[in-house]
Amino acid sequence: MSAPASQILEALDAQLLARKAADAASSYTASLYAKGVDGIAKKVGEEAAETIIAAKNPDDAALVYEVADLWFHTLVLLTHRGLSSQAVLAELARRMGTSGHAEKAARSK
Repeated sequence: MSAPASQILEALDAQLLARKAADAASSYTASLYAKGVDGIAKKVGEEAAETIIAAKNPDDAALVYEVADLWFHTLVLLTHRGLSSQAVLAELARRMGTSGHAEKAARSK
């Protein structure tokens, strides 16, 4: 049995934080941090596009793979900004039980 999602995210948060101090030549994640927010955001955009393409094809495994890449790179972006997956989980928890239409309308005001 695999670890609960919260444990996986916490471990990934810790690993991403540790990579901020790593040598960019020896760590892919550190090389992303070295590119700054623009480089990381560009990678998030690329992964989002790949996710969209995968969604339009019948291969579920490819879609899961691309979503994992997208999640990973968005977590790198969060960590770069001093945030963690916990901030996103807290926001999702805040939205639980709220209609998507109501939540969107509240943002407009």
